[in-house]
Amino acid sequence: MKASAVWLLGVVLVPFWALAQAPANLNTITGVQVNGGTVTITGSKKANFTTFTMTDPPRLVIDIAEAVFSGVPEETQVGNGTVTGIRTASYGSDDSAIARVLIGFEREVETDIQATDTQLVVKVVGGGGQAVAQAPQAPTTQPEPAAAQPTTDGTAAKAAAAAETERQAQEKAAAEATARAEADRQAQEKAAAEASARAKQDADAERQRQQEAEARATSQREDEQRAAKAAAVERKRQEEEARASAQAAADERKRQEEEARASAQAAADERRASSESAAEEKKRQKEEARAAAKAAAEEKQAAAKAAADEAVEARRQREEEARAERERRQQERVASATPRPRREVASGSDSSAEVSSRRKTMTLVGFQQQPGVSRVFIRTNEPARYTVSEQGNAVVLELENSRIDLNNNTHPLDTSFFNSPVTRVEADANGRDVRVTIQLRQQAPVQARQDGNVISLDFQRTAR
Repeated sequence: MKASAVWLLGVVLVPFWALAQAPANLNTITGVQVNGGTVTITGSKKANFTTFTMTDPPRLVIDIAEAVFSGVPEETQVGNGTVTGIRTASYGSDDSAIARVLIGFEREVETDIQATDTQLVVKVVGGGGQAVAQAPQAPTTQPEPAAAQPTTDGTAAKAAAAAETERQAQEKAAAEATARAEADRQAQEKAAAEASARAKQDADAERQRQQEAEARATSQREDEQRAAKAAAVERKRQEEEARASAQAAADERKRQEEEARASAQAAADERRASSESAAEEKKRQKEEARAAAKAAAEEKQAAAKAAADEAVEARRQREEEARAERERRQQERVASATPRPRREVASGSDSSAEVSSRRKTMTLVGFQQQPGVSRVFIRTNEPARYTVSEQGNAVVLELENSRIDLNNNTHPLDTSFFNSPVTRVEADANGRDVRVTIQLRQQAPVQARQDGNVISLDFQRTAR
């Protein structure tokens, strides 16, 4: 019972001790050799170990911290008279691993443990070594006297029977020791599994508790932040209301003061007016008369200046119209000298609107599909004079004395994907005029007209 308690305490407490360590690397155990009463444990570094003993049967347990096994069997049967066998087991995770070596003995012994750089040497103190050396000779020395010196008193037979009985007893004890060792190993594994499960359960519970605490703290912080934000909003609202009330009170005081000043001024004016003499009244009337005369003179002067400005503007407009007419005639002469064929289709302006001499602005070029016709329309800021002519598979519209307001209106319109004789529309500046070129798939009838500020060119569509 005492041995079981000590074993269970070692199984439970040692893994937890190992879990507290944080090694940089692990000691790799690559061999456990038995030579008589000496057990040599070979690793990759100097062993950091603890030991404890167990009885019934006698055993020595060595726990090597921060260590793992590599190529070492879990159980090795020895039976050399001193060491009955070797068992190995591993506990813990990679970073807190424990390599356990259990050495079983035939009887209670004292051991001496020495650690070198890479080996841990366990020696049996006393006569353990001699027992190891003599144990294998027992089976070979007993039968010889029986064969060489036969007796008649049955002593040899008794000795042989006793030896057989002793051998059977040893085999039975070894089997029982093996069974107990297996039971101990299973109990160790079960205790280790239970301890690991409890540790994992405790860790999960602790982690869940921490998560719940963090969630509560987060919720509390959010509640505090919301409360602080609401308090700040309420404080700001109250401050704004206070400022608004103070401003309203100040405005009311200012209004009352102005009314009081106005009333005082009115009373003073009234008293001053009532105390003025007739001479002062005449003087005031004379001053008013002089002011009226001055105003009439200024009005007459302004009228004369306006008439002069109108005359200058009319003269400027006539000069602008004359210059535009000269430029148009010059362009007509240049156009008539061009060798390419050009047939004028239409020209003119809106008959219901007067075309001024101001320079016009083209504000939009567009395309529409109307019932039976494809329409190209040009919008200006006011009615403008224009001409329409055919040049091969193209129709050209020229706006006189015009310009383009936006560069976007100079971008070509690709209409080739419509069911239309029109494939492309492009506008560009031509001196003081604007030229709109309409490319056609083939020649098609066109009708041009102007409605207010919009000039429309309708091209007859043919069925595909």
